[in-house]
Amino acid sequence: MATQVAGRKMFLAGEWVNSDRIIEVRDPQDNSIIDTVPAASAEDMLKCIEAAKEGAKIAAAMSVHERMEVINKAADYIEANKEKYARTIAQEGSKTIREATKEVARCIQTLRISGEEARRIHGETIPFDQMPGNENRVGYYYRVPIGIIGAITPFNDPLNLVAHKVGPAIASGNAIIVKPATVTPLSALLLAEAFAKAGLPPKVLAVITGYGHEIGDVLVTHPAIRMISFTGGIEAGEGIVRKAGLKKIGMELGSNSPVIVLEDADVEEAVESTVSGAFWAAGQNCLGVQRIYVQEDIINQFEAAFVKRTNQYKIGDKQSESTDMGPLITEKEAIRVENLVNEALQKGAVLLTGGTRNGAFYSPTVLKNIPEDSTIAKEEIFGPVVLLFPVSNLDEAIEKSNGVNYGLQAGIFTKNIDKAHKAIAKMDVGGIMINDSSDYRIDAMPFGGMKNSGLGREGIKFAIHEMTEPKLVCYKLSNSTFSS
Repeated sequence: MATQVAGRKMFLAGEWVNSDRIIEVRDPQDNSIIDTVPAASAEDMLKCIEAAKEGAKIAAAMSVHERMEVINKAADYIEANKEKYARTIAQEGSKTIREATKEVARCIQTLRISGEEARRIHGETIPFDQMPGNENRVGYYYRVPIGIIGAITPFNDPLNLVAHKVGPAIASGNAIIVKPATVTPLSALLLAEAFAKAGLPPKVLAVITGYGHEIGDVLVTHPAIRMISFTGGIEAGEGIVRKAGLKKIGMELGSNSPVIVLEDADVEEAVESTVSGAFWAAGQNCLGVQRIYVQEDIINQFEAAFVKRTNQYKIGDKQSESTDMGPLITEKEAIRVENLVNEALQKGAVLLTGGTRNGAFYSPTVLKNIPEDSTIAKEEIFGPVVLLFPVSNLDEAIEKSNGVNYGLQAGIFTKNIDKAHKAIAKMDVGGIMINDSSDYRIDAMPFGGMKNSGLGREGIKFAIHEMTEPKLVCYKLSNSTFSS
């Protein structure tokens, strides 16, 4: 018997609408159909953009207190329905119910911070009389919304990463069109539901579901879109840059994050932190720990403890509170990770634990003796695989950490403040965590990377800066104004 599902609608121009075509949303755990969403057409996207033009005017005209009220009401709605939101995240994606519950809590926090930052979009006065002949001029600048923002979001944080784009956009008086990941659209639609219930004016927010090759280019290339905010892979990011034209670009493109563990580190603390950082959301995490550089004097101790803790991870049903790790987002992704590991093994890497696949599930895997020419040593794995490397000292660890084309975040474990500060100064990353794994983040901090890890910064205050621009005001006063 065919699975019966209700079918969700997409949120277009303030209305919930269907399409002639649908996309099946499947649970990666067993590939069962859990719902359907519309497969929007290019014409749907064009209609959405036309509505957003009016939505941008409406959003810009909203007072700060109106923006704050709507955002906080949306957060209240999610908080009142947090179990439904968590279950949806866990069902359509890779996260366990415990991981999904934490994502919902972070989404609420993201929106609350957005509401607070709406009141802090400041300008400043400018002393025009710093230049001779301008003694009778005074002025200032203030920040204004840029207009319509196009947001393209990934599957790995299907609610909170959408909130990281929607919250700042609305806080700063913009309209926003969200194109969520095709495999995880339900959480983004639930976010739209929260804003609709909160009284957000129609046409300010749209969540349009569909295939990237059909609607993505329309969103990216349209001249009315003033900014593209994208979270995803480097190849897709490069494609967007080539197509976008004259508009702002904000991108978070992932990484293969390094963590350094020095001989004076608390090994137990480092192991617990890096195991969690490596296998959260089945390793499908842009901040996930991928490369660990351990000083030679403690490498054997660290390796044994790391493998032991990894083997304690419980893999299974995402909806069970006792499960530590679920499947990858699709079996295709699990096969991709499997192939990366097998390539490294064929070139001489040593498997310490894991390395097995069952459908979309891939066991937590630890490798050592990884050849430098293996793909897994240079590129983002985006799966539950960790690479262990011995190093003789901090300088070698920093050099190897920097020896890739990514630079999102890093971690270092040490009790020596001088060594910590040397790593801070020398590591080519957007953020460095001291005595924590690379996988640490709060939603208020600036978030983004160097090199191929992206452009610009997220984090509410910093995203608002990207989503606004300064407008200058200068008054030329009569000369008598300043005369005695």
